[in-house]
Amino acid sequence: MISDSRPMPQWGERHLRAATRAAGVALWSWNVDTDAITMDEPAYELWGVSKAQKEVTFEILSRNIHPADLQRVRSAFAATRAVVGAYEIDFRVLSGKDIRWISARGQGDDAAIADRIMFGIFLNVTQRKQAEEANELLAGEMSHRVKNLLSIATALTHITSRSTLTKEEMAQDLIGRLMALGRAQELVRAQPGQAPAATLLGDLISVLLAPYDEKGASVRIRVSVPKMSVGERSSTTLALVIHELATNSAKYGSLSAPSGMVDVSCNADEDHVVVTWAERGGPPVVAAQPEGFGTKLVRRSMSEQLEGTIEFNWCEEGLVVTLQMSKARLAL
Repeated sequence: MISDSRPMPQWGERHLRAATRAAGVALWSWNVDTDAITMDEPAYELWGVSKAQKEVTFEILSRNIHPADLQRVRSAFAATRAVVGAYEIDFRVLSGKDIRWISARGQGDDAAIADRIMFGIFLNVTQRKQAEEANELLAGEMSHRVKNLLSIATALTHITSRSTLTKEEMAQDLIGRLMALGRAQELVRAQPGQAPAATLLGDLISVLLAPYDEKGASVRIRVSVPKMSVGERSSTTLALVIHELATNSAKYGSLSAPSGMVDVSCNADEDHVVVTWAERGGPPVVAAQPEGFGTKLVRRSMSEQLEGTIEFNWCEEGLVVTLQMSKARLAL
């Protein structure tokens, strides 16, 4: 093992100041008898205090401490000398419109006190705190999303169990509903490294209805909507609605017959979007039946999530469903 036997360089005040500035460290000292605080230039900059302030005390610095942190910092400062070993406290300071995070560090129990003066450092930990807050927000958002997905899956399971007769039918319907959610989510969730983006209404509807358009047959489903974006949250609600309409059509409506067709069209003004689902070529239209759980879910989703309505019209040619929703909510 080779050791470097060269003598260590002499550390003068100029070298120490260069090192502390490079590391983002600000220096302070506190006279425990007079309460006077002495700081170097980086500390003044960090606190947003003018160097013209000849006398600095904790009370003067506390004017810049964030009100939400002031009492906590005041209590910690009062207990500083009683702390055994190293101490550290993080808090926010206000400098104009800026909010900075400062970490104050030192030794308690009068360790290394000299001439009644204690010494310590300030660190600007704003970037670290911002990263921690971003992580907390992300964790909270992920938790919220998981809870929402579990709530949706639970609701779909209850609805499917009450609207099917066999376990095979229930499994098939439930899988279909969950897959519809997954297909919609793939459209609106950004890929890693990309910014979140909305999807187009026409693309969303086409993807959801693709499984019902038989291969090798004439086109049974036609989607004609203007170029319009659908936000991430709204797409989940709209996916449930479209899937419910398609499922009912495949069971009882035009998609249950080889010659049946579905036309999906749309028009919009400044405030509202109206989507029309029109079936034709299916079996004879039966008089309206009492609303099932799926229809109730659709009505509630349209009202609560999209600030909209849904109307069913059992025409002689086939069922016509009119979805009206808020244009602003659709973009969310």
